[in-house]
Amino acid sequence: MFTYYKNESIRKLVIGFGNLFNNIQIEQINTDNSKRLFTVPLSYAPKEKFIKRLTEHSSISDNTRIEIGIPQMAFELAGLVYDPLRRMNKLSKKTNYSSNTISSMYTETPYNFVFNLYAYTRNIEENLQILEQILPYFSPEFVISLNMNEINQSVDVPIVLSQTNLTQDYEGDFSTRRQVVTTYQFTAKSYVYGNIVNSGAPTSNVVINTSDTPFTFTDSYGLTA
Repeated sequence: MFTYYKNESIRKLVIGFGNLFNNIQIEQINTDNSKRLFTVPLSYAPKEKFIKRLTEHSSISDNTRIEIGIPQMAFELAGLVYDPLRRMNKLSKKTNYSSNTISSMYTETPYNFVFNLYAYTRNIEENLQILEQILPYFSPEFVISLNMNEINQSVDVPIVLSQTNLTQDYEGDFSTRRQVVTTYQFTAKSYVYGNIVNSGAPTSNVVINTSDTPFTFTDSYGLTA
């Protein structure tokens, strides 16, 4: 029943989701009161691990210790749930014809993938800039198109923004770094794909997609159409 195959459909979904937020920019003010655009770095990391990296100093030598600069953004795949509302006949097949082979696979299985996106800043103003660049595009969904495999190309995947939470950390003494964190929760309505089976060359190089059949109709007056 179980044979090894690899189509990387989930990996492509994760990359596609991350590409939506890899060019978020905010405006910062320099020490001379001039302004510059800063591209917020994006990485794949859970929230707890990323906060630990922000609060702890990293050591690059015995005498030099540095801390990660913010603003920063991170995202993670938090879970996936089967979606019965988008279920199709699991015994039906999709087929792709080429000059050398016939590729076929069973119908994909619908799953909802839950993603969490985190935005870390020092102050609320920077965090609101990030917020304003994300919310207008999700009302409440944004559709991306992904090339999953040779049979399922240009698959439209709706990504729905379901929840947004803003938290501010004021605890600690004056030496403690302040943190403003916004958590965005998204649901990507995608699919999980099975193995693609390749068979021999088709019997004909011509694939009939449509056909026209003429009909003759004679009415009661003897007129033919």
